[in-house]
Amino acid sequence: MKLIYFFISILIYLLFWCVFSYLLVFLGGPFISSYLPILSLLKTVDSGPVLLALPAIPAAVANALLILAFGVQHSVMARSGFKDVIARVVPDCLERSVYVLATCLVLIWVYLAWQPMPAAIWAITGWGARLLEITFLSGAGLVLWSTFMISHSQLFGVRQTWNSLLERPADGEAFITPSLYKFSRHPMYLGMLIVFWATPVMTTGHFVASALFSIYIFIGIGYEERDLLAKFGDAYREYIDHVPQIFPIGGKKLPHQEK
Repeated sequence: MKLIYFFISILIYLLFWCVFSYLLVFLGGPFISSYLPILSLLKTVDSGPVLLALPAIPAAVANALLILAFGVQHSVMARSGFKDVIARVVPDCLERSVYVLATCLVLIWVYLAWQPMPAAIWAITGWGARLLEITFLSGAGLVLWSTFMISHSQLFGVRQTWNSLLERPADGEAFITPSLYKFSRHPMYLGMLIVFWATPVMTTGHFVASALFSIYIFIGIGYEERDLLAKFGDAYREYIDHVPQIFPIGGKKLPHQEK
């Protein structure tokens, strides 16, 4: 069974890569398709068919409820009480994979049921558009890089099933601040904010998605940091005192960084 669990975690990990990659197409499709025309056939935040939408609700409200569903799933399933419930149903080594799978499924629903609202709020051309496109891709790269600054395989559930397969003890969760984590407590969320807002064409639908996902990020950070304070205590409290939450501005050196 442990080998099966490992393969399940690998399949979920690969699904995550597909879903995350599609998020970039979903948000950046209007300009990405100008470089890869075949992508113009795919659903984006601004165009495409609507499936599994909430019925008889205005588009803006229905879209907001989709993001609310994502926020509830992403936050509730990350709490320790819910993890205890999941542990009664699935093996411990698969708990993180189940969380990643649920996140992927909700995001797929968002993609399918999103109702485009294509009225333009801004449209930038020329060098300004190129700069925003580069910034968008840099934000996506920052999200990916941030996962490797910590334990990428553990974040997405593969390390847990691998350890179980080899009958190794579960990895401890030590508090570390590698690379950009010395300057921002949440560089992954910084990357996501860049992806949401760096676009040469901002439509009403894109604005709604970006605004609501951004609000969720800051709400989610509150819950996440509460859990980290409970887990790491004074070490994380000192980290909060010295390192900015999102934007790497105005922080102070951590004591162990001082010479």
